[in-house]
Amino acid sequence: KMMDPTLAEMGKNLNEAMKMLEDNQRKVEEENEKKYARKDIPGPLQGSGQDMVSILQLVQNLMHGEEEEETSQSYRLQNVGEQGHMALLGHSLAAYISVLDRERLRKLTTRILSDTTLWLCRLFRYENGSAYYHEDDREGLLKICRLVIHTRYEDYTLEGFNVLYSKQPVIYISSAARTGLGQALCNQLGLPLSCMCRVPCNTMFGSQHQMDVALLDRLIKDDVESGRLPLLLVANAGTPGAGHTDKLGRLKELCEQHKMWLHVEGVNLATLALGYVSSSVLAATKCDSMTLTLGSWLGLPAVPAVTLYRHEDPSLSLAAGLTSSQPVEKLRALPLWLSLQYLGHDGIVERIKHASQLSQRLLENLKNLDNIKTSVEDELSSPVVVFKFFQEYSNRDQTSHAAQASTIQHPIISNEGHIYDTFNQWLGEQLAQLVPASGVDVVELEDEGTCVRFSPLMTSAVLGTEMQDIDQLVDCLKMKIPVLTSTLQLREEFEQEVRRTVGLLYIEDLGWPGLGVVRYNYHSDGKNDDKQEKELEKINTELLKKLNELESDLTFSLGPEFGGQKNCVYIGMVTEDLDVSELVETIAATGKEIEENSRLLENMTEVVRKGIQEAQLQLQKANEERLLEEGLLRQIPVVGSVLNWFSPFQASPKGRTFNLTAGSLESTESMYVSKAQGTGSTPPPTPTSSLAKQRLPGQKAFKRSLRNSDGFSETSSISHCDDLDKLDQRPPNLSPGQEQGPLEMERAEEQKEVAQVKTDTEDIHSDKSLPDCTKVEDQASQR
Repeated sequence: KMMDPTLAEMGKNLNEAMKMLEDNQRKVEEENEKKYARKDIPGPLQGSGQDMVSILQLVQNLMHGEEEEETSQSYRLQNVGEQGHMALLGHSLAAYISVLDRERLRKLTTRILSDTTLWLCRLFRYENGSAYYHEDDREGLLKICRLVIHTRYEDYTLEGFNVLYSKQPVIYISSAARTGLGQALCNQLGLPLSCMCRVPCNTMFGSQHQMDVALLDRLIKDDVESGRLPLLLVANAGTPGAGHTDKLGRLKELCEQHKMWLHVEGVNLATLALGYVSSSVLAATKCDSMTLTLGSWLGLPAVPAVTLYRHEDPSLSLAAGLTSSQPVEKLRALPLWLSLQYLGHDGIVERIKHASQLSQRLLENLKNLDNIKTSVEDELSSPVVVFKFFQEYSNRDQTSHAAQASTIQHPIISNEGHIYDTFNQWLGEQLAQLVPASGVDVVELEDEGTCVRFSPLMTSAVLGTEMQDIDQLVDCLKMKIPVLTSTLQLREEFEQEVRRTVGLLYIEDLGWPGLGVVRYNYHSDGKNDDKQEKELEKINTELLKKLNELESDLTFSLGPEFGGQKNCVYIGMVTEDLDVSELVETIAATGKEIEENSRLLENMTEVVRKGIQEAQLQLQKANEERLLEEGLLRQIPVVGSVLNWFSPFQASPKGRTFNLTAGSLESTESMYVSKAQGTGSTPPPTPTSSLAKQRLPGQKAFKRSLRNSDGFSETSSISHCDDLDKLDQRPPNLSPGQEQGPLEMERAEEQKEVAQVKTDTEDIHSDKSLPDCTKVEDQASQR
């Protein structure tokens, strides 16, 4: 069939036009997609992805980049050994195993879970127990609480909180437990805070960090009488602060009496794996559940914590979340399964025993140090060592110290506890900075205050702490104790010196670890508060700069970044050879000098302004007098020039000069006569501290000479020179033991006067600061 050529051409053109329109529309859509991708999609996700090398390089930069830039802060990676590599391998294998078929995955996870649970129960003497593996160390206790609620409230699954409302449950925890533990449990369980009862520790008998069993018994009976249900007790086998163990045997009997669940946690549970275990810790094997943190004990990174428990009903355990039917959940135990096999029983025991030996090594050295007070539960086997700096007094000093504290109530005596807390905070930070491998930290205890804690079971396996690190820690402690003692003794003297000195204000800051805080008082002359505050800041900032320029061993700073006083000078730790009076006098003299210079600049500005105004008035007056002397005709341009040519007018130039030293306006006639500018009077030098002038060559500022020191003593040197002068003035024929007669005494007196005159004459000629008479006469003749 023949088609009309015109129609065929029209169809072809239509197809081409439609194709062009579609192509244009497609291009517009692609451009819109590109704009959308560039605008909204994050940079790393744009395009077709990145290669593995780039991604790993990014991870490395995120791990090490910032720490390499901050060179001032010490950075230490965890000591990841081969056992740590096995734990890391376990996480990778868990992800790989999770893609197996369901039946093979079920068999493998069941084997891993049962093996790990059996091994842990045998290692830590907990027979016939089950295990729950969790990432958060508080999650195991949370699941236990849910298990106990399901057990004690039979209708809890059906009625829920209505059952709890009719009979409110009570959970008992020690006051020495972890901070925020009770509140976290109540929030997760949906219980009010009234369901949490904090049991105080012993106050009279036993350790002050152990739970008071008698008081706990009374609290339980009171709750039963008021219609509440005692549910669970959380005890400690090694409190978080001091590492003390509660009386677990008596607590277990009390829980059985009231049908309560006993849960134990703490670092001392690690010693259950050793051959010898103390009876107080061994009682933990009879409890209903315990939580083990094997990652920190054995140095295994990213391994889960384990909660061992005993319960007969698997359905309630499943309802509480302690067991799971999902095979992937059971793979949490895989890193521990690999690491425990790699370490073996001997490797596990060796790491725990090494941590205990580190504690004993430090404790033995601390016993030989003065002014160090330790707080340990058992001196023979204590995994945690807590110590603090404490000033010891003799019997006489202690009696006077107590009398002064009870009668006078001096500010330093009444605030002694706060000062010791501040000093121990500084001591702990210094030790952690100087010996980072030791793993010491600062802990706040309820009775002892701020202390330094050494818990190797939590840090030694991770940081790789060795015996030489303990020796280094003790050496650093020996160097810091004299500094702390000297600073504590000189604080009161420094405060008294500052309060007696005019122009200085003592600022009491109990949170500053150092000699003290001082401020130079600016004497305002009717200035407003804003201007006075600026002047005060300016003077004290300049004072701090001047003090840091001195050659001394002291540290002067603006204080802590947060919480410190403004416009003050903070003085750090000092040694026993500090001359407090010289230090205070230097601060006062330097501050006064800065204030006088500031006032001089302000006064000079005002004097210069008035001098300029006076000079303008005098020059205007002199110009009017010159017009009167020259006459009116000389002011006419052409006539004045002709008149000055025929009859020149001689007038002496009259200028003005401003003397900055005298602050006065003077005439310049003498300058034109002598053809030289006068120098004026020289201002007197600013007086300095008299004590600073007596400093010996090579001696740093604020140091006083000690009589018993091996260095040079100024006092002993002066007395020795006096003895030599007396021997030289004795007649030659007179022995040291003979006495002088009247004639010999008169001759000796004359010789002494002649020698004194000769010495004075030599001193005058040798003193380079005195002007030369000849030079003075020459200068006078030149003038």
